[in-house]
Amino acid sequence: MQSTLTVLVALVCVAMAQVSIPPGYKERYPNYYPWAKNARHPRDVTWDKPVGDGKVFGTLGSTDQGLFGKAGYKETIFNDARGKLDAEAYGSRVLGRTGDSNHFGGKLDWANDNAKAALDISKQIHGKTTVEASGAGVWKLDKNTQLSAGGGVSHTGSGKPDVNVKAQIEHKF
Repeated sequence: MQSTLTVLVALVCVAMAQVSIPPGYKERYPNYYPWAKNARHPRDVTWDKPVGDGKVFGTLGSTDQGLFGKAGYKETIFNDARGKLDAEAYGSRVLGRTGDSNHFGGKLDWANDNAKAALDISKQIHGKTTVEASGAGVWKLDKNTQLSAGGGVSHTGSGKPDVNVKAQIEHKF
């Protein structure tokens, strides 16, 4: 009888411990599910600060798989009759159970009224380099006809790159 009572009290204590939440938690985080396995609110930190002609951005955070951080600098090089050209440089670091990784890269995005193009180059430290380039455009041939065309190239490490091309002519009767 005494062992049954001990087991019953232990089960009640375990059940109470699993459904209890820290004091003040509901007021501080009203939209967070209170009966989740971990009663800790996600603590990601994000910032976006103007510096010079551009801005510095970043994120620090964690998931069940590990810790991560990403930071970079973004700037508009020009925005006039030639179109708009944005440049970005970034880096990231991930610490995880299965290993760590570091990435860095840069990106250029250009667009005007008829066309757009992008180039993204990234490198994993002690890994492969990835290059992606794409472009697309729409041109009016006459008042009822327009030509749209686009394509891209993607290359990771060694081997042949992936190339895609698409074109279309539309005519409204």
